[in-house]
Amino acid sequence: MSRRMKRENRIALLGLLVPLAIVVLWQIAALMQKTPLFPGPFKVALAIWSNYPVILRELGITLLRAAMGFVLAAATMIPLGIFLGRVRLLGRVLEPLMDMLATLPPPAIIPLVMLFAGTGDWAKVVIIAYAAAVPLLMNTYEASHSIHPMLSRVAKSLHLSRMETMRLIDWPSSLPMIATGARLAIASSLLVSVTSEMLLATNGIGTYLQRSQETFKIDAGLAGIAFISLAGILVNAGVFRLEKKWLFWHYRDQRPAE
Repeated sequence: MSRRMKRENRIALLGLLVPLAIVVLWQIAALMQKTPLFPGPFKVALAIWSNYPVILRELGITLLRAAMGFVLAAATMIPLGIFLGRVRLLGRVLEPLMDMLATLPPPAIIPLVMLFAGTGDWAKVVIIAYAAAVPLLMNTYEASHSIHPMLSRVAKSLHLSRMETMRLIDWPSSLPMIATGARLAIASSLLVSVTSEMLLATNGIGTYLQRSQETFKIDAGLAGIAFISLAGILVNAGVFRLEKKWLFWHYRDQRPAE
């Protein structure tokens, strides 16, 4: 076994031992406190077992809203980012606006969205789409804006139109950075989906957490948080796996020499 593999095995073992130690300390602290407001992992596990049908149903609603918001943002912001990166003058003019939007938290636009879209599902989808739009637009714009000048000269020598250049050169060259923005956007979509449900919705995992807090069912709320965390881990792992499969050439070039 090589030294590098031994080191990776030690890191993996440490990654398992640290959460286990946290759970043990958490259970000991809960036994010492003896209050329903601080349930231990055993009570949370029982809450998971008794509430998982409801949690899975509400989590499914949340994931659907997050997916709708992400798709809406991706369908609009990725082409816009490539276009602004190619039309450099317009991109420079709009850069201050993009920087301002990047610093504006999604909850700040909730009153504006409620004014024009009400409090229904589409209002929450719009808020989620805004949260996903910022990393998608910024990463796509930066990727398209920083394309190597040699590629632009190749496009001119081949007499490609602006749309052909965007499709055949800008898009493939920008994919790695766009994929990074997509992963950030997916995480933002899930986070803001839960937050918006706590403020506006009557269903979804955010509403489930809000009701658990209001009724002092802390163990049930922690059970919901556990499912959200697991869903986030699975979604992120799945997206990263697809990214490595589709952008195999990028990760192959990034692989360190043996």
